[in-house]
Amino acid sequence: MLLTLLVTLMLVLQAPGSTLQPDPPMRCAACDAWNEPLPPFKVFGNTYFVGTGGLSSVLITSDSGHILLDGGLTQSAALIDANIRQLGFDPADIRLIAASHEHYDHVGGIAALQRLSGAEVVHSEAGARALRRGLPNDDDPQIAFGREANAFPAVSSVRAVADGEVVRVGPLAITAHYTPGHTPGSTSWSWRSCEGDRCVDIVYADSLNPVSSDDFRFSGGNGRPGIEDSFRASIAKVASLPCDIVISVHPGFTNLTQKLAARAAGASPDPFIDGGCGQYAADAARRLDERLARERR
Repeated sequence: MLLTLLVTLMLVLQAPGSTLQPDPPMRCAACDAWNEPLPPFKVFGNTYFVGTGGLSSVLITSDSGHILLDGGLTQSAALIDANIRQLGFDPADIRLIAASHEHYDHVGGIAALQRLSGAEVVHSEAGARALRRGLPNDDDPQIAFGREANAFPAVSSVRAVADGEVVRVGPLAITAHYTPGHTPGSTSWSWRSCEGDRCVDIVYADSLNPVSSDDFRFSGGNGRPGIEDSFRASIAKVASLPCDIVISVHPGFTNLTQKLAARAAGASPDPFIDGGCGQYAADAARRLDERLARERR
């Protein structure tokens, strides 16, 4: 009898929690604006936006369990949890959490969401290393901002996936595309989502923005090799992906709220189905060109 009670208690303690236990909120100049609530909505088929006004998080659903992309800030986890429930889904049914890149504003909430759901967390090789230590890698363009500015709750259990690897949950399948540049571990994700007899290709495009500390040069210098070539290759990769719908990790870079408003106003065809990866990549190439020009002055 005692042994049975002990085993039962152990199982309860090891089971995913039914209530979110968030980590302490993060403080940054943009955090409040990034974390403005945004009502969740269907993007297409079984794909839903469950993030905030400034930080994307995407839920892909199935009867066999769900996939969640990104977790926002630590304080975003509660909004993501509430958004998923508002749509009628149970966060406990999340089987997989996939990360875009290893910065606090996109992976800060993952540890709490993993505790809530018991989901497996996956990221690129470089991204997984950073998630495990709760800090970007030493070759990250923003690492010189310092530990206090860069740290996020570590995720102890992370599986590294290869470039081009397909990750599955029941009938769901998402493909990892390494797109380094913004961070060493940056990863974009793609999948197909169907509605009736129509299926579309969706891309969750990671940041292609050349943001760094003042001492970092994307063209190389200050004792570091340049990453211009790999950054341009990442931009070209995103441009080449099959892409009917694109959602960027910061939704403003692909005009998500404007598209949502246009859809609500009855716009036809659907504003989200715009094949926007090419434009997203072109905008990124322009920003990189501008950054490199400043570095070479």
